[in-house]
Amino acid sequence: MSTNTKQTSGRIATLASETLVNQNSSAVAKSLAASALAQRGGDKQTGARMEDLASRVLRSDKFADATKDLAASVLSQSNKQR
Repeated sequence: MSTNTKQTSGRIATLASETLVNQNSSAVAKSLAASALAQRGGDKQTGARMEDLASRVLRSDKFADATKDLAASVLSQSNKQR
């Protein structure tokens, strides 16, 4: 299986952290934020469920730009073979 060695950037990690502590953040945004932070270091990559969620967020008009930034980061760290 091909692995993706990309990791979450400092800017996205900060955004993810702020999203997780913000009580007004949606559950979707918090899920994406948690996934992005999990990929900050090490060799973890996005799973199929999170890929699907991130893809749906990026195609939708109802999500904030910050949520779309998290989705884009998570999606860019997905398994290359999927």
